Amino acid sequence: MAKERLYVVTYDIADPKRWRRIFKAMKGYGRWLQLSVFQCRLTARRRAEMTARIDGLIRPTEDHVLILDLGPAEQVDLRVESLGKSYEKPERAATIV
Repeated sequence: MAKERLYVVTYDIADPKRWRRIFKAMKGYGRWLQLSVFQCRLTARRRAEMTARIDGLIRPTEDHVLILDLGPAEQVDLRVESLGKSYEKPERAATIV
């Protein structure tokens, strides 16, 4: 089994139409946490695929995407402090695409 790493992907997209395209693309790679924030468990191959897909959708002079690598998914002791609405830890489940 390929090793997965845990990522937080956040983005600031200048155009609402492009924002929707990025949002739809990201739903295939991780769990939506907030408006422009996703939590993703990805192998190196899936991360490269995601990066290439996003790169093809953004305008580099107008948009900004951050991919935060939190480390090996099985070893990350994710500690989340949530103010306001509660945070629910994503359940690990197989997804058929």
